[in-house]
Amino acid sequence: MVKGAILVVDDEATIVDVTKRYLEREGFEVVTANEGKTALNVVKSRMIDLIITDVMMPEMDGFDFMEAVLDYRPEQPFLFITAKTEERDRLYALTLGADDYVTKPFSPRELVLRVKNILNRIKRGASETKIQLGPLTMQFEQRTTRLYQTPVSLTNKEFDLLWLLASEPNRVFSKSELYHQVWDVDYFDDANTLNVHVHDVRDKLQQIAGDRPVPSIKTVWGLGYRLEDQTREIT
Repeated sequence: MVKGAILVVDDEATIVDVTKRYLEREGFEVVTANEGKTALNVVKSRMIDLIITDVMMPEMDGFDFMEAVLDYRPEQPFLFITAKTEERDRLYALTLGADDYVTKPFSPRELVLRVKNILNRIKRGASETKIQLGPLTMQFEQRTTRLYQTPVSLTNKEFDLLWLLASEPNRVFSKSELYHQVWDVDYFDDANTLNVHVHDVRDKLQQIAGDRPVPSIKTVWGLGYRLEDQTREIT
């Protein structure tokens, strides 16, 4: 049985071939592309469970490719494999909404485990299929969010962050816990990735709510964040 469809995008043929071979051994369907524009057409033509992409590619680099995909499909999961090893590049990828970031050279077996972890984490979240918090409605399987019946356009990581906070409203989640649960990485000393995502989710909810009440992500100084709301229903 096919476990899911993976799109591998890299201009290095060896990387594509090795990655494809190891993933297919584990039962995944693998589609490949050697640059961003071709890969973008693949995403527009079919469903892809996870995209694995390089950063440095001709014409359209991995970051531009990811932004183009998220404009079209905001919930799309991403994993980067790249020779760019500086922390600022990793943080930028995670800020955009990447699920993981692997530097070259890498172990193909480790890559397969990371792919499984991402897909399993998404699957586990589907055990609760719907969250209703007053005017906020989230459907996990459809990866949709509505506020006052108006769709909220969230990236994949923004959705995961809000879903986690909404799953236990009024509970304080530490920054390290949020990094672990949402990004599956250890806590970064530079918390900018988390702060940017919190700011963007707040802004998107507030733009729709206007003067109306809205579940609010509160900063708990020295600890982390909590979603403040008194009404919760999960089905």
